[in-house]
Formats: sequence, structure tokens, C-alpha cells
Amino acid sequence: MLAVISPAKNLDYESELPTKEFTQPRLLDDATALVDVARELSPQQLGSLMSISDKLAGLNAARFAEWQTPFDLNNARQAIYAFDGDVYAGLSAEKLDAEAIAYAQEHLRILSGLYGVLRPLDLMQPYRLEMGTKLETARGKNLYEFWGDIITELLNKDLEQCKSTILVNLASNEYFSSVKKKQLKADIITPVFKDEKNGEYKVISFWAKKARGMMARFMMNNKPKSIADLQKFNAAGYRFSSAESTATELVFLRSEADQ
Repeated sequence: MLAVISPAKNLDYESELPTKEFTQPRLLDDATALVDVARELSPQQLGSLMSISDKLAGLNAARFAEWQTPFDLNNARQAIYAFDGDVYAGLSAEKLDAEAIAYAQEHLRILSGLYGVLRPLDLMQPYRLEMGTKLETARGKNLYEFWGDIITELLNKDLEQCKSTILVNLASNEYFSSVKKKQLKADIITPVFKDEKNGEYKVISFWAKKARGMMARFMMNNKPKSIADLQKFNAAGYRFSSAESTATELVFLRSEADQ
């Protein structure tokens, strides 16, 4: 199976790295083209484009200005250790052993507005450029048009390489919308995580993001071969609900007592 997750806005370039092993992003030429466009924008324009504060706009303008190749461990960090959001708290990549990281390198992909598709050990320099950003380039008026079929074609190559006909979608709608589903050579399975609140089960963003990371971690540790294997996920009190699930959505519920 191949799984995809979203990146995170928060980054960690300070903590100790568990490994010195790394790979290079495969769509670096495309990323360079985006950086060249972003560099032409003032901090005020970036702030307006991305709906961020003046402070964040200044930070990211500086990041684009300082962005340079080649990437190495002196100026970049492996993606799986660089992102630091709710999904990555659930993934806890720093606690995965070498075998799980090696499996992740083949079976886990991070969708990115700047880098397109990242493998866990691909180096990345700090950035903020969400997939929904309406950054106009020669390829179109937003990042979805910029990436076009490129992300889907690379995922298809990865699916072929790991001999998988199932893609597990653990990404947000914003990021998974960059994938051309009809062109994807795999069945798409989307896990959905619901928590009980006031007697009703619903998707609560914070917990759902963390659970998507925990599911990715479960996959890296357990190497599932089938949908039935995915249904065995039971981290942090979640349990598979066959009654709420469909052929394409696997629903996991967690009671208030287990939260």
C-alpha cells in the first residue's frame, strides 16, 4: 500500500536528527520555478496571498530569498523530521525504528505545495506555501494548475514500484485535491476518524489530524497487505466501525471515555 499525508505549517529545524540518511526531492526543478515566482513578491504581497500576519509574511519572504540548492544536512532537513503539526505528533517519526523508516520511504508520501511529492527522507528547506494558494505562474492561476498531472504521475510510478493497487488517503481535502483521482492507477481508501462528543460521533479536526498520523505510523510498523489489515488499527482507543464504513471509507470511532 501507498499512503499520502499532508504537510504541516509548523516546522522543526532544531531537534536532533535520528538519522543522517537522506534523499533529494524528485521535483526540485518545479520547486525552484515556484521559488523564483515567490521571490518576486513583497512581504506584503505574500501576506495578502497567503492570509498570514506581517511577521509570518516577513519570515517566509526571507525563506524564499535564502532558498538555494544543492540541499544538504547543513541547509535542509528530512521532511518527516521537519514538519511539526498534529499529523506529525501522531506519526512520532523520531520514535520509528530504521526498518519502519525504510518502509516509509517506499510506502509513505507527503503532498506539498512547494515540493509536490516528498518521500520521508527527502531533504527540504523551510517554507510555507499551502496547496490552496492562488500563486499565479506561467502554468496557471494557482498551485493546482501549476502541478497539473505531475503529482498524480509520480504517485502512479510509486504505486508501480511498491506493487500496490491501493492508495490510503490520509491527507486533507486541500492537498488530496492535487491528485487527479480518475488518472490514479489505484483504489483510493480514506480512513475517517470520529470522536464522541455529547453522545454523538463526529470528526473533530485536532483529533482527526492526529489520528491520521497514528494510522500512518500503524502502517509503517505493521506493513498492511489488505483493507482487512487496515481495519485492525486501534491506537488511542479508536475502533473500526463496519456499520459506518463503506467500500471506500473506513470509519473508526472513539468513545468519550477513551479520549
